[in-house]
Amino acid sequence: MTGDVTRVLVGFARTLRHAGVAATPDRVQAMVTAVDALGPQSVYWAGRLTLCGQPDDLPVFDAAFAAYFGGETTNRALPLPARPKPPRVAAPFTSGPPGDRADEQEDEPTPMLALTASPVEVLRHRDVAALSTSEREEVRRLIGLLSPATAPRRSRRHRPARRGEVDAHRTVRQVLCHAGEPTRLQRRSRRTKPRRLVILLDVSGSMTPYADALLRFGHAAMRRRPTACEVFTVGTRLTRVTRALRHRDPDAALRAAGTAIPDWHGGTRLADSLRAFLTRWGQRGTARGAVVVVCSDGWERGDPSALAEQLHRLSRLAYRLVWVNPHRGKAGYAPLAGGMAAALPYLDEFVAGHSLGALEELVGVIARA
Repeated sequence: MTGDVTRVLVGFARTLRHAGVAATPDRVQAMVTAVDALGPQSVYWAGRLTLCGQPDDLPVFDAAFAAYFGGETTNRALPLPARPKPPRVAAPFTSGPPGDRADEQEDEPTPMLALTASPVEVLRHRDVAALSTSEREEVRRLIGLLSPATAPRRSRRHRPARRGEVDAHRTVRQVLCHAGEPTRLQRRSRRTKPRRLVILLDVSGSMTPYADALLRFGHAAMRRRPTACEVFTVGTRLTRVTRALRHRDPDAALRAAGTAIPDWHGGTRLADSLRAFLTRWGQRGTARGAVVVVCSDGWERGDPSALAEQLHRLSRLAYRLVWVNPHRGKAGYAPLAGGMAAALPYLDEFVAGHSLGALEELVGVIARA
């Protein structure tokens, strides 16, 4: 198998892993081995049989396969054929059939089986603002496959466990139930719960090319953990769009959010918006101990020192403060804007957000927090 084929297969496994399927390295190796043995026309069934570990993985696999290879998936109701028809797919590399064909007829030309992949790897690093309409639709589908989620933290609540510290209350109750006779020590351990994820999205005029992709990222986070995620938009005012983004369909969720946002494509008053968030939501528990993600280019119409003051308050409440700037990943960028320069001392992470690959890296940053 050529190196190009292997790279495309590994890239597909990475996309599937971001969609929530446990595409572990051993399963990826099994898929590569299967495709090497059966030929490129077997990519769909080889990946389906090696990467999917449970029935819930099958619809996710079909959606990811269609999005990555740009073709149509095979009907799941059909029995597994000995040599299935390859799905329709799109363009860059060609591989011949596997195995030794010396025993076949010499005079017949050996057909070259083309395995083609859509330009997903190219789109991963393309600026969202420079995409065509069809490319933007594909990136939207791939953003919908992302699964942003925070790591679990230890709760103050306990649960019964076989190992851990002694649970004095349960042990005493157990002794009383046995008429005072000593019994086995009862133990307990801390429960775990996910950290809250708070996303603040700048929807001002300067963020227009990236607002749609970032809102879809917020919708993907809401879909993953609806009760542990809050999404707000900032511009000239603060707007809570958590309820609007709870629609399962991303297009319906964005339409509802667009109706709820009164300052879409307006000006930027980040300091006033953050002050409103901290006064009404942040100090009352929404931002306390949470991973807070601010998506903005840092253009501030007001005094940058006021923005620095609010970010200082926010950094003391949040567990981690992450700033996503779409211009961060562009060549020659420097944080020279007044708001951005004022924010840098209070940030734990400063990442890009201009492309699908940057959003995938943001998923990792949130998970590691």
